[in-house]
Amino acid sequence: MILLLALLSVLCGEPSLCLEEYGGFTFDGDIRQFAVTSNTLYIATEERLYQLSHDLTLINSLTQRGILKTGNQQDDVQFYRVSDTAEWNDTFSINVLLPFTKNDSLISCGGTDDDCGHCDVLDLKNISKLLYREHIQVGPLKSSSRSVSFLVDVKKKTENDTYILTAIQKKGTFEKRCPSDSETINLHNTDNKQGGGLFSLTDGASGTPKIKNKGDVEFVDGFQIKSTIYLFSNVLSAQTNRVRLIWLKGEKSKTDTLKSLRGATLSVSDGESSRLVASSVIPGEQPVLWSGVFSVDGGDTDTELMVFDISPDYSRAGDRDPDFYTSVPSEVTVTVLKPKAVLFRHSYMTSVLAVRQRGWMVFFIGTGDGQLIKQDLPNTSTTPQINSRPFIYSTDHHMLSVDRKYHAACPTVLYRTSDDRKVIPKLHLDPVDRKHVYVPFRNQMKRVPVSKYSTYTNVQECWSAQDAYCGWCGSKSSCTFEDDCTDSDWLSIPDESQHKMISHKVEKDTNGQVLLKIHTHLTVGQKVSSNFTCQFAARSGSICAPNNPPPQFPQCTCILSDRTLPADGLHVTVKFRLGSTQLSEQLRLTNCSDISGPPSSVLCQQCVKAGCRWNINRCSWADQTEINDSVCQNVQSGKNFSIPEISSITPSVVSFYGRNHAVLSGRNLDDVTAVRIQADTDCTPKESPVWDNTGFSLMFHIPTSDIKGVVNVCLLLPDGRCHGKAKITYSSLPSCTNITPSSSWISGKRKITLMGSHLNFVEGLVHSHAMQDVRLPRNISSQYLTYDSPAARSFSSSTLFVKLANETLACSTKLSYVPDPEFTSFTVIRTGEDVRITIQKKEDNLEMMIEELSVWGVQDNTKYQCIVEAKETWTNTDFFTCGFKSPSNHEFEELLIKYGDRTVSLGLESQLHKALQILRFMLIPCVIAVLVIIYFWQKRLTVEMNKL
Repeated sequence: MILLLALLSVLCGEPSLCLEEYGGFTFDGDIRQFAVTSNTLYIATEERLYQLSHDLTLINSLTQRGILKTGNQQDDVQFYRVSDTAEWNDTFSINVLLPFTKNDSLISCGGTDDDCGHCDVLDLKNISKLLYREHIQVGPLKSSSRSVSFLVDVKKKTENDTYILTAIQKKGTFEKRCPSDSETINLHNTDNKQGGGLFSLTDGASGTPKIKNKGDVEFVDGFQIKSTIYLFSNVLSAQTNRVRLIWLKGEKSKTDTLKSLRGATLSVSDGESSRLVASSVIPGEQPVLWSGVFSVDGGDTDTELMVFDISPDYSRAGDRDPDFYTSVPSEVTVTVLKPKAVLFRHSYMTSVLAVRQRGWMVFFIGTGDGQLIKQDLPNTSTTPQINSRPFIYSTDHHMLSVDRKYHAACPTVLYRTSDDRKVIPKLHLDPVDRKHVYVPFRNQMKRVPVSKYSTYTNVQECWSAQDAYCGWCGSKSSCTFEDDCTDSDWLSIPDESQHKMISHKVEKDTNGQVLLKIHTHLTVGQKVSSNFTCQFAARSGSICAPNNPPPQFPQCTCILSDRTLPADGLHVTVKFRLGSTQLSEQLRLTNCSDISGPPSSVLCQQCVKAGCRWNINRCSWADQTEINDSVCQNVQSGKNFSIPEISSITPSVVSFYGRNHAVLSGRNLDDVTAVRIQADTDCTPKESPVWDNTGFSLMFHIPTSDIKGVVNVCLLLPDGRCHGKAKITYSSLPSCTNITPSSSWISGKRKITLMGSHLNFVEGLVHSHAMQDVRLPRNISSQYLTYDSPAARSFSSSTLFVKLANETLACSTKLSYVPDPEFTSFTVIRTGEDVRITIQKKEDNLEMMIEELSVWGVQDNTKYQCIVEAKETWTNTDFFTCGFKSPSNHEFEELLIKYGDRTVSLGLESQLHKALQILRFMLIPCVIAVLVIIYFWQKRLTVEMNKL
């Protein structure tokens, strides 16, 4: 076990490396812009421009450093890139990055250090090849995440012209250093053949059309569908925030396009503090559905994902809007659009990407605390209606899936960082395989698979994931993408959200015959549906009557040959065959009329589970209506239990690994059987048993969570009802950044301070050389904690691990073990009644502090504490000075020195010992003199011998 954890620490370095298993690319500098073409990514950072293949392999990179050169005329200034090693005096900051695939070029525009605009046109396949440069403003001069730019097509009589639409954030007023005709919304040329030349704003005789604005505005997103251009913004003022949608009709000319301006306000709450954070259009035909992440309180914490119908309204007159105008603003009432559905509520959502996959809409959601969440939502042919509750619980980088009735499946966490790195508000699907999502962080790009299908090992797990991308491939006996299952022997989830793959109900017809009806909730290919078989059997053999109807996918029926069910129930095994896949289901059939008793949630669930119908507080035979266990939620119990209340949960903020031995306090807790933790009303909740229940407090384990965020807590009673209301927040894992001191004496119990983040989640600490010795943290906070080092048997480095609930994570920090300190002697200095003791210690690597020593002087077996006051180091020796609180007349011949858990004794040198020491030093010159005499005598003797 120790070797395994040590190996993991080497491989992982720190917990995040184990969690972040997907491919990625780390850049030199923060990401400012990035764009995706059919097989290439282009990323602009603060000082470099990168060209990557779709799998994030580096193709090329350019420095953004260069020099400004002035031409023959004073205003003729150009920016020239230089090599990485050459001298430079300017930096080109890219704020507009647009692949122009039709021209095989990459348009990059921004600003230079002289606060003037500059544009480069590069070869799309080789960005090191410059096609054109110009010192001109296109888009914002400064880096701005609240400005947008994209290419638009304007339909003319014979052909389409492509322009660059720039929507520039406006906040306050500023003086332009370089001349520019840019306003809030502009259309720039993309070709020298267009009137005015490349990047020009002019429109022939019509002049220079542009859209201005009133007040402050920030832009969030923009795109074009057919001839309609959509532009989303936040219009800000001191009192209100308004989310605005602008429609432009791209026809005839620049002037006509901008003058076709029509607008609407997106209303998401009763107040006027809402702000749009991120957006994504939902692919499909009419109506035009669009999803947006909104901050409903104007901050970052309370965010919601909503769906709007943004189909353009051209019934109103153009160029009449209170916030945007081409000539003068108009005080008119604008169209107000309400959300059609609230799909997801969660804190810190920062990005969203919507795609369609078979019968589902799939939403990829990025969050500010480093998660990618996937949510599946079945498609619908009708516009969804507003829902009073969230379809999905709030979280991080997830996937959200929604069905045709706009019932969402449970969210799936596709990617999760151990820390709180923010996902940048821009997600893209890999255009090559459409099986990966590009997830941008501050200085890193991750390529995350759209499904975790490989983690599902059987049919039930594959289906239960409710993943629109994956299904069970019978020929491979594995969960796969559909196009990876070559012979169409593929089973997947249906187009409507279901909680069970196989459901059943028991009916009784007018003739008294009992019918067992089985329904498989699957989507299969033609080959599989034509090979659909069912077999019903009990211990006694076949149970179906001879006139049993043949199976017809997705349903099969068994007319029971015996009209009376046994009193203790009938155990039935149903075997299915769908292509090469075999399934089975174990059922216990009960006479629905025999399920009786006082109405309760437990009795209702027993009725529904048996395939019967619960109606008017009693159980009866099923009919043609759908069976749903939601009818049991409001069934009142026949027994009166005291309604429990929750006052507090300690701790209420934990890592996503959960927490052991949490304490819940409240009232009327005596009848509580479990604590229910529910992330979403449509998902299966987790229930944690309780112990040490006093009626006013109880203990329970907070389980792990796949998703960071807030969950709801209630208390489960014996009748199945859940009462009380509280919240638990799941957050990131702890991270270790530093440890001080970095060494410990080998005997252990040295006070060590660990620094990092989220350290308040740590429940224990262990070292690789002593994995069974769990040290409890002390003086704990989010950013630091202290603990006592364990003892070691050898001088070496030991990896530190932190324990959270039932998990053990390696830190990147190590503790070195060195020999215990060696104290050599002490001297007593008496000045009047003041007594000071100086202790000498051999210098070592411990860097021992005065707070780590406790000293007592001993006389006649009585100890007197000496307070350590100072430390000095001189000639490879550490000197510690201590003094007594009150004057002392004692003559100390022994000191007790305690460090960690060890106490050593140090005696005062005796007079005899001192005399011997003096004698030893006096003998040294005598010995040297004797050796010199012997040397010369031997030399003289040698000379005389040579003369003989």
